[in-house]
Amino acid sequence: MNYLRTAILLAGLTALFMGVGYLLGGPNGAMIAFLIAAATNFFAYWNSDRMVLRAYGAHEVDRTSAPELVELVAELAGRAGLPMPRVFVMDNPQPNAFATGRNPQNAAVAVTTGLMQSLSREELAGVIAHELAHIKHRDTLLMTMTATIAGAISMLAQFGMFFGRRRDNSGGGAIASIVLMILAPLAAMLVQMAISRTREYAADNLGARISGRPDALASALVKISCVAEAVPNDTAETHPATAPLFIVNPLSGRGMDNLFSTHPSTENRVAALEKLSREMGVGSFGAAAPPGDRNSHGPWG
Repeated sequence: MNYLRTAILLAGLTALFMGVGYLLGGPNGAMIAFLIAAATNFFAYWNSDRMVLRAYGAHEVDRTSAPELVELVAELAGRAGLPMPRVFVMDNPQPNAFATGRNPQNAAVAVTTGLMQSLSREELAGVIAHELAHIKHRDTLLMTMTATIAGAISMLAQFGMFFGRRRDNSGGGAIASIVLMILAPLAAMLVQMAISRTREYAADNLGARISGRPDALASALVKISCVAEAVPNDTAETHPATAPLFIVNPLSGRGMDNLFSTHPSTENRVAALEKLSREMGVGSFGAAAPPGDRNSHGPWG
């Protein structure tokens, strides 16, 4: 059901892009918009991972520079039946993480220094397993495509506002076109967020199964959400279309499980993980190792 809903939302996003093109140039404009969508997705398919990692200043680490982190990723990737992804660290105080890459063979997992300093090993394992679940579900490509199309819709709408509309638009038709140009980027953002929320629940479920500790992932989500609301991520604020890539909304403001949230509410995610924990018969909430179990610099630096 989640995959069907995602497919419908993605089709709606593409149709919205073509609709904006139609307003700008009629049937020919719609076709041009479709070709632009195809071209941007082709570009994103091959280059999105490098672009987002570069934007966040992520640097790759290995068993020499970050042995415990890389070993943990390798262990979890083995449990998930995935090839070993590349591992990156972002020098950012906000605890967060994301995965990127066009397929499991060309994937990367990136975590912030804030995340490594804030979580126990079990909690960090839950976060990394969540990101590996995105890779296994191929959400990394999907979310990049939606971010690319949403960004293109905003650009196209701005182009229409500044450089004119269809020639045969006049009076009420012209006003309607202006209104649609304003609403199209908002609609694109809402669809992008809806896709993101759908995929986050699925990644929580599979990630908890990979790590074997739904309670640890839930504990991590609570910690990350509380700190992320207080610690700004300047790069994310500059590139808001990348926000759905992260495990928790990196943008300022309290997230709610509604149309305007990039992620489900933490309370709803924790409730789903608590239910899964009972089904699996493992762990108990609050059982994850506390932050005091690590040294002052964290076990991952």
